[in-house]
Order: sequence, then structure tokens, then C-alpha cells
Amino acid sequence: MNPIIDGIIALEGGYVFNPKDKGGATHWGITEATARAHGYAGDMRDLTRAEAYAILEEDYWIKPGFDVISTLSWPVSFELCDAAVNIGAYHPSTWLQRWLNVFNHQGKRYPDVHVDGNIGSRTLAALEHYLAWRGQEGEAVLVKALNCSQGTYYLNVAEKNHNNEQFIYGWIKNRVT
Repeated sequence: MNPIIDGIIALEGGYVFNPKDKGGATHWGITEATARAHGYAGDMRDLTRAEAYAILEEDYWIKPGFDVISTLSWPVSFELCDAAVNIGAYHPSTWLQRWLNVFNHQGKRYPDVHVDGNIGSRTLAALEHYLAWRGQEGEAVLVKALNCSQGTYYLNVAEKNHNNEQFIYGWIKNRVT
């Protein structure tokens, strides 16, 4: 079992439906649209923890490459996966790439990576170089930087659609950690 996925399931909890949430009904952090995309046809209240676990692990851990990042940094991989469950994997992946680019001293420590949301060999190499250079303190700073981007994302979402103001406190409290 993956403790990151277990932690996300614990945080997300059971069935939730808020008509003002554009994600619709969710269970264990899985939206109805995501469940349907994985072939689930039942009532969302009946989605099992095991089914949710499989979806979370596939879509938000393995597919975006966060499992590979975990071999370099467990805290960074957790932050990326947790954010991805809430907003999709693209944005957290680009945040990582952008932060790695601005932390590289204008390319003196390692080359810039293309900001495309795909975690490939160059992004992994940049992360490896960054962590070797900055160590545990740098790892903590990178997680903090990713949280800054996540908080800014939520602020923009709430400012763009005022219905989301009812969710932003919880997003910041529970997701930006």
C-alpha cells in the first residue's frame, strides 16, 4: 500500500455532494466524472475505497510520474500528488518545473527544463541536482514553494468564481500544508 494514497483517502473522507461544487459528487476524493472515465457505473456513494485507491494511484501517482519523484523526495512527491487529486496533475507538475527553473541560479547549477507539465528525464535530473545541491533544507523550501503556487491557484479560482469562496478556507486549511 502507498501511504501517500492512504493519507489522501483519509483526508478526502467519504461521500460528499455540494451542488455549488463544480466537481459534483465525490467519494474518497474521486469525482463522478473521473470514476466514470475509469468505467465505474454505480452510485458514487457505493464507490469502494479499493476502487478509489486504484484510481488515485493510477491518475495522480503513476501516470504523472510522481511515483518516480518519490525515489528522490517523498515530501515533494506527496505535495504534488495531494495537489493533483484536488486540481489535476498538470498544474502541480508545471509548478515543480517553474520552481526548479528559478532555483537554478540562471542555469548555473543545472539547465532549465521545458515547462510542459510532463515529468520526464530532464525534470527528474533537475530535481536530483537541486536536491544534491540544497539538501534537506532545499527540499523543505521546494515544498513550501509548491504550497505558495497552490495557494495562489486557489485564490485565483475563488476570485474568478465567487461560488468558490465557500471552499477556499478549507482548501487552504487542508490542502496547502
